[in-house]
Amino acid sequence: MRVFTSIYILILVYIIAALVFWEMNLQKQSGRIYAQEVVTLRNQVDSIRLPNIYRHEMTMLKKELDSRTTQYVAEGATFLIVILIGAAVVYGSFSRRMMLSRQQNNFMLAVTHELKSPIAAIKLNLQTLEKHRLDEEKRKLLIDRCIKESDRLNDLCNNMLFTSQIEGGQYKPAMEPFSLSAMTEEIIADFAARYSRRFEEEVATGCKALGDAPMLRIAVNNLVENAVKYTPEDKPITISLTVKQNTAMLRIADEGPGIPDSEKQKIFDKFYRIGNEESRKTKGTGLGLYLSNKIIAQHRGRISIRDNSPTGSVFEIQLPVTV
Repeated sequence: MRVFTSIYILILVYIIAALVFWEMNLQKQSGRIYAQEVVTLRNQVDSIRLPNIYRHEMTMLKKELDSRTTQYVAEGATFLIVILIGAAVVYGSFSRRMMLSRQQNNFMLAVTHELKSPIAAIKLNLQTLEKHRLDEEKRKLLIDRCIKESDRLNDLCNNMLFTSQIEGGQYKPAMEPFSLSAMTEEIIADFAARYSRRFEEEVATGCKALGDAPMLRIAVNNLVENAVKYTPEDKPITISLTVKQNTAMLRIADEGPGIPDSEKQKIFDKFYRIGNEESRKTKGTGLGLYLSNKIIAQHRGRISIRDNSPTGSVFEIQLPVTV
């Protein structure tokens, strides 16, 4: 990228220098034309015998010189503006392509890691069950771990599948009434069973919404999964659901490291993840928040993020509710 930027700047400077050189040559040529026209006028009109005619012709020649100067400056400025706009568009397009390429590369690294890790864990647990006679408690523990890893694989496949469907215009939400309160309670119970963590909840009862419940569940799951990844073991994750003026507010608060202000909008971009994939400790593909944002938007809702106190982040989902 640095090599391209350097070459690009050199070429742009060369083009601008050539334009300036062309402009200066035109002005010099215009000056020579003016000087020749003055000499011709002096030979054709006697300034002493016909002073009025001579002054009139000189005025006309000066106007033509000024007109050519204005024309050359205007044309040069127009070309310069067009060149700068074109250069900005080309550079911006190339930069976005390079960024997308890096994000896709990070995505492939992340997907490879996300697929290999649970598969390896499931294989190891099954091999342990096959080779050893374990008591019922240990067998149940290994089986639960296999289920947990298969859930990770299922979530990853769902995110990839639904992202493809949304971008291809194949997904149309099935707008049906459902209990948002019940769905939130089920999500909390599911994560509490999968992770030995402490979830603090405050869920309003009787909250109903209109939308595609399975897709909204995926959106909320991604946000809760994200909170689980970044919250230390000894810190709680708080999930609340409140209703105010026909709007449901679902908040998922963690006490992780938080997100810098400069990154808050970028995290909803496709493939975007903070840091470098090769050195990053947390798992993920960069699709979860992107997909959640798309799903919420298709349900006429809004998702936002703010800082938690004393540390961490709070994701807020606003959805219209039904009576």
